[in-house]
Amino acid sequence: MLHRTPEASFVRRLPVLLIACFAVGFLGVKIAGPKLFIEAHAQNSNGTRLLRSPTVSATQIAFAYAQNIWTVPRTGGAARRLTSFQGQTTNPHFSPDGKWIAFSGEYAGNMDVYVVPADGGEPRRLTWHPGADLVQDWTPDGKSIMFSSSRATWSPSGAPRFWTVPAEGGVEEPMPLPRGYQGKISADGSRIAYRMNNSWDEERRNYRGGQNRPVWIVNLKTYDLASPPWTDSKDVDPVWAGDSVYFISDRDSVANVWDYDTGTRKLTQVTKFTDFDVKSIDSGAGAIVFEQAGYIHELDPKSGREHVVNITAAGDFPWMMPRWEDVTNRLTNMAISPTGKRVVVEARGEIFTIPAEKGDVRNLTNSSSSAERDPAWSPDGKFISYFSDKSGEYRLYIEAQDGLTPPREIVLEHPTHYYTPSWSPDSKKLVFTDTGLHVWVLDVGSGKARVVGNDPWMVPQRTLNPVWSPDSKWVAYSSRLRSMYHAIFVSNAETGETKQVTDGLADAVWPAWDANGKYLWFLASTDFGLRSQWLDMTSYDHDETFGLYLVVLKKSDASPLLPESDEDRGVGTGRRSLPPGACAGDVPAAGPDATPGEQQPPAPRGPRQPVSVQVDFDGLQKRIVSVPGVAERQYSELHSGTDGIVFYLQAAARGQGGGGPGGGGGGSELMRYRLCDRRANTFVNSVTDYDVSADGRKLVYRAATGGGGAGGPAAFAGRPPAPSLFIVDSDRTPPQPGQGRLNFSLRTYLDPKEEFKQIFNEGWRNQRDYLYVPNLHGTDWVKDKEMYGAMLPYVMHGADLNYLIDMMGAEISIGHSYVRGGDMPDVPQVQGGLLGADFAIENGRYKVTRIYDNENWNPDLRSPLAVPGANVNVGDYILAINGVELKAPDNINRLLDGTANRQTSLTINDKPTMEGARHVVVMPVATEQALRTRAWVESNRRQVEKLSDGQLAYVYLPNTGQPGYQSFNRYYFSQQDKKGAIVDERFNGG
Repeated sequence: MLHRTPEASFVRRLPVLLIACFAVGFLGVKIAGPKLFIEAHAQNSNGTRLLRSPTVSATQIAFAYAQNIWTVPRTGGAARRLTSFQGQTTNPHFSPDGKWIAFSGEYAGNMDVYVVPADGGEPRRLTWHPGADLVQDWTPDGKSIMFSSSRATWSPSGAPRFWTVPAEGGVEEPMPLPRGYQGKISADGSRIAYRMNNSWDEERRNYRGGQNRPVWIVNLKTYDLASPPWTDSKDVDPVWAGDSVYFISDRDSVANVWDYDTGTRKLTQVTKFTDFDVKSIDSGAGAIVFEQAGYIHELDPKSGREHVVNITAAGDFPWMMPRWEDVTNRLTNMAISPTGKRVVVEARGEIFTIPAEKGDVRNLTNSSSSAERDPAWSPDGKFISYFSDKSGEYRLYIEAQDGLTPPREIVLEHPTHYYTPSWSPDSKKLVFTDTGLHVWVLDVGSGKARVVGNDPWMVPQRTLNPVWSPDSKWVAYSSRLRSMYHAIFVSNAETGETKQVTDGLADAVWPAWDANGKYLWFLASTDFGLRSQWLDMTSYDHDETFGLYLVVLKKSDASPLLPESDEDRGVGTGRRSLPPGACAGDVPAAGPDATPGEQQPPAPRGPRQPVSVQVDFDGLQKRIVSVPGVAERQYSELHSGTDGIVFYLQAAARGQGGGGPGGGGGGSELMRYRLCDRRANTFVNSVTDYDVSADGRKLVYRAATGGGGAGGPAAFAGRPPAPSLFIVDSDRTPPQPGQGRLNFSLRTYLDPKEEFKQIFNEGWRNQRDYLYVPNLHGTDWVKDKEMYGAMLPYVMHGADLNYLIDMMGAEISIGHSYVRGGDMPDVPQVQGGLLGADFAIENGRYKVTRIYDNENWNPDLRSPLAVPGANVNVGDYILAINGVELKAPDNINRLLDGTANRQTSLTINDKPTMEGARHVVVMPVATEQALRTRAWVESNRRQVEKLSDGQLAYVYLPNTGQPGYQSFNRYYFSQQDKKGAIVDERFNGG
């Protein structure tokens, strides 16, 4: 059975990473003509919920719902849809005259500024920069749109600032504020109220810390600064209504609307909600609108009265319709059948079996409303077990392998997440683990389970990996000690008696019983120390290495690795001779008369004989043997094959492209060690995971690149559309490239609305089961589920599901609580290019004013215009791009759209005319942030050098992860001859 970490379970059908998450509801489905019509039903008098980002004009309210822009009369009613797009469109804002709506949309795969008539029409694109541009406001004259963007930022955390772009199109201009995220300009244009920075966890409730900042009010002529009274609350989204600034603040624990009168300097709480936070706000035409509890409210700033606007938003959402979906590339966990005739896999929360050669793929579960995980095949071949949450909690299910009879449900004692089920060789018991790192043994006949072991430390490296002895009487696993090192433990499955096998002075993991029952193999590291404290930065550049070991279980048995000596026994013994270095079971070489490449058929293999395992604990540690011929490397996933054979993965060395801790995703080498020849050899290259059959004679592996075989991955054009699985003999010679490839595709009937319910529930359980304190910081988690679950029927887009789950997690009020990813509808992807330079408009042309060229030798800091031979200099003009003439007010980013990492022709001259111009070919980059950040760091370093007269070093830490550690090592040790150092952690990414 393929082992996986509990973190991997967070990825279900949709790859939503839920570090903190979350209820249940129903979506209406009606038949309307020839296609399904999906509508968010109004289930109470206030209409549709999850209406977001409202804006208001004299007659209408515009808002975002299902990631599209809608309008509705201010009196409410049926909303009209302005955009119909499967991607995200957000942040609508009415122009001052109410005739236009500016918004941000990802029509080309990137969030850019668009404008559309308020009565409907075709959106017009205004920005093309590959960074996200988020609309904030219009200038009071209605001629330009203000947006926030991290373009041209020097901050490694992407600090945004305000820009404007003409509504008719043209060149973006930065506003005279160094930073700005949310803001609005006063009606007379003299002042701006704004929030300086965004938060890395916008939904967190009652946060008090350094990310919070006061609302700032700046006079755009004098740059005088004012601010409402503030201590430490989260104050966001300021808007103007007359001389007052309205904003959202959680200073009373729940985010409400507050009013700051800039004349009297009086601060007043306007709304007093006690349940849901106010989420977004805007003003216009003498009114204020805001989002709260999923509804849109309108507020009269004169009277202070507010009411919910009853809005119904119904429409056609094709991406929410039930459909057949190819889920082949969502394949995760897999297990091979006992003799290798089939493989059972998990893909997008369904359980499939795949034939080795003949037959069809079977979907055993076929349910969008539940997630089925961790399949395992019983050694007798009759049953497949898996965990499913179809009851609302994960339970164990045992189903006939052909899927023709209903599965048996086994209710587990403690509702939580369960992992890594493994059948005992006699098919009578199962061992598995849970969220709390307990090792459970379940009797299949009675359905009763009990704990036989546990790991007391809840840290990311969860490596219990329980495995059965070949006689089904013992379970071996690895568990952390108080030193944070792992040791191997053995537990009697019948009595529960547990003994520690290794001494704890080395980190011992991945136990595996030899098929003959005489030995217990494991991996152990003696240089694990720096990695034992998982959050210690000094461990980032240290990859622990492991050796291969075995322990002789029975006192009277000798080591299988005693010295050997060649002796001549004479002839006529009747034993078949083997070529040098060969073992029984190897495919014999072809005879002298065979055609080239021909091999003799393998000898037949008889049934495995039953074994009895005897563990003599007295003196057991003295019988641990280091396996020779296995150099210490980064090893993992040790599993046994037939007698005297084990397999394990060897990660590539750091920077060599492997899939292990030091690699880059190219997979690991699947190694095989055999006692018969005492050698470790590469069995297959470029493997991501594998599983060995119950009889030890077959092996399934997943190739990292689609090729497989000991000779390396086969060549292919482009990225393979689906994972490549192979079934091969595990006790024969290594397979040839491509040998044993499975031809399959996995399809399931997907109902997104049912799937969303499951994901929502899964998120809620994740937080319940994984948070470091069981009381979840005192919140009523069941009530929270009910509150936010009431909005689930209105979720019509994956991004809204993420938003809802994130709001749920915010009730716990904890950092590093995010919801990311998900199976979003496909949108076109066009990657805009950048030249790593600043420009100014002079003489109607784009003039180069700065080229970022700090470390062109560094592939991560490639500067397109600074490549040797380009000969582009500050002061030169860019006159054309790919033959298209460039003149102001045309947008240079429009002509660079789609050019990232592609050869692009520039027409260059040192004067603003075509006469004497030259052509150069460059490769624009997809982002300039690293270039600009490095320029800022180097500027700081030079300034410190200058002001300290060369006596002080400057060291910048962009974060407290591996990049921060690498930056420290580079800048600190290269300046260790200085008398002191300034360590700069500003804009640290965490």
